[in-house]
Amino acid sequence: MENIERKRLAVLVGCNYPNTRNELHGCINDVLTMRDTLVSRFGFDPSDIQLLTDAAAAADAGSGGSSSVLPTGANIKKALGEMVDQAKPGDVLYFHYSGHGTRIPSLKPGNPFRQDEAIVPCDFNLITDVDFRQLVNRLPKGASFTIISDSCHSGGLIDKEKEQIGPSHVTETSSKSSSISSKPKAIAFETILHHLSSLTGINTSDIATHLLELFAADASLKFRLPPLEVLDIFESSKPDEGILLSGCQANEMSADVTNAVMTGGKPCGAFSNAVQMVLKDREVELSNKKLVLLARQVLKEQGFEQHPCLYCNDENADATFLSQLE
Repeated sequence: MENIERKRLAVLVGCNYPNTRNELHGCINDVLTMRDTLVSRFGFDPSDIQLLTDAAAAADAGSGGSSSVLPTGANIKKALGEMVDQAKPGDVLYFHYSGHGTRIPSLKPGNPFRQDEAIVPCDFNLITDVDFRQLVNRLPKGASFTIISDSCHSGGLIDKEKEQIGPSHVTETSSKSSSISSKPKAIAFETILHHLSSLTGINTSDIATHLLELFAADASLKFRLPPLEVLDIFESSKPDEGILLSGCQANEMSADVTNAVMTGGKPCGAFSNAVQMVLKDREVELSNKKLVLLARQVLKEQGFEQHPCLYCNDENADATFLSQLE
């Protein structure tokens, strides 16, 4: 049998939005910590990990050097697209995003009141569920693409992915009040719309108009394609190797922790930190489902009202997180 060398590729994005009203504090720490974990535990080569942050100086710590690429919408999508395009059967792809999330009015025909999920790059060029679905659809057969999104409203970020752990799995909320100082990792749609309109000078509440004016071909497919073509992206989807571990449900907030006693005072994302705690406490292989359930338990014990979710096919729910090497 032919011996096929499998690559392990990653794109890590941390957005702290420094010196803005939307500033966060733990997002860059999240991806720096995960970079070290990918190398030490999961066998990733540092040269196969691309890091994008909006504070390059903060990325100097640890191996791998500093980040010279800002996490704009175009740069994030370029990095993800290049990772998917070079993937071969059997490769393990990973995307970790820590930053703000938002919800936008759905453009899907027949769903006028539905809201869709998006992440908020440093330039507000939204990356939407359509973009992530299209990336997963491009995967070669046999390659896996795992996403951790530590952001508000992150549940369902890969649309049409099967819910394994989600809203229907919430049986109780935390009875403990968290004493940890934190900030929600969300920017309201109205705030994003106001910011974009101040840049374009166009008087309209149609966010697509502003995004296309500012970013043109770099805007999300959701806004560039006709509605029926967007629908085709979802209708053509089939059982795939997309795996989403979200920091919370689509209707919930994820926390950015500023006085993280549990991490030695270092700011962090509550979900990213919970994942690290679970991985540190258990050296054995963990399935995607087990990792999410244990992270839920950690957050509940800490008093956070957010419920991490898992979206993937049945086989990947029980598959080992990032196909951990023995």
